[in-house]
Amino acid sequence: MKKINVAVVGATGLVGTAMIKVLEERNFPVDSLRAFATSRSAGSRVLFRGSEITVEDIESSSFKGIHCALFSGGEIASTVYAPKAVSDGAVVIDNSASFRMDRDVPLVVPEVNPAAVEGHKGIIANPNCSTIQMVVVLKPIHDAAGVVRVVVTTFQSVAGTGKAAVEELESQMSDILAGKPAHKSVYPHQIAFNVLPQIGDFEKNGYSKEEMKMILETQKIMGDETIRVTATTVRVPVKIGHSEALNIETREKITASKVRELLSKAPGVIVADQPERSIYPLPIDAAGRDEVFAGRIREDLSCEKGIEMWIAADNLRKGAATNAVQIGEILLGKGLL
Repeated sequence: MKKINVAVVGATGLVGTAMIKVLEERNFPVDSLRAFATSRSAGSRVLFRGSEITVEDIESSSFKGIHCALFSGGEIASTVYAPKAVSDGAVVIDNSASFRMDRDVPLVVPEVNPAAVEGHKGIIANPNCSTIQMVVVLKPIHDAAGVVRVVVTTFQSVAGTGKAAVEELESQMSDILAGKPAHKSVYPHQIAFNVLPQIGDFEKNGYSKEEMKMILETQKIMGDETIRVTATTVRVPVKIGHSEALNIETREKITASKVRELLSKAPGVIVADQPERSIYPLPIDAAGRDEVFAGRIREDLSCEKGIEMWIAADNLRKGAATNAVQIGEILLGKGLL
């Protein structure tokens, strides 16, 4: 496989750091790596394959000579600099929400719709972290029995918000345990020892932006706008790893044992489903892993064609960095880089 020049935008953030780590772990054929961030982080260093790389100021840098640019700098950075990277000759794999619902931009999860990369026009979107882990388990069920409706409640870690949120959780816990008042700045309420039923601003329909992302992105990735999705997204005091409670209604009746069989063979899924031994997916077990863990698989007593399950995944890796690098691997395999 030929070697290519890669850029990581947002290289000092949680996802950007994970991207660099995953590139190294998966032995992605990097000829040279450049790291970009805002002027605030420019001049700092990141480690890749034992060498220190100086972080460049994205505002004054060019993407000339870059074959693939992994963006994790947020929506503003993606909106401004992703088109610039494309005009400089790079293929952009973008982790923000900037282009996900653009008709001309493929929204890709490699285990679900890898062929979608073939229609890219310079930018490929990485889906929302919670959507990624959900569609990985929905795909084999949809192929076997036809998914018609999904009710999902998420339990999302603070790492999904970034470094400042992780630090806020840790400081609040320390302060509370020491008998001190908890200070908040990242979230509208205290997150330590609490749960917040809000991720993102609320829309006029009462759903949050995060909830609407899951609804619309699922239909686009699965290639089926008839799949009905409703979501409630919740922030929980967990450092890394998102969990989700899924209620799935299918067109054809499917048993829990058949679902276990399908998921045990599905790419990117690990079935952890022995509740009698207290074995089920936990975010602390998913952290640092690239798979989606599925368990608590059972038939819905209230719906003839319903399946219930609980899933967990590392939102920084499969929910962001690993998925992006996997897209790059597909592009290389198809000769599109």
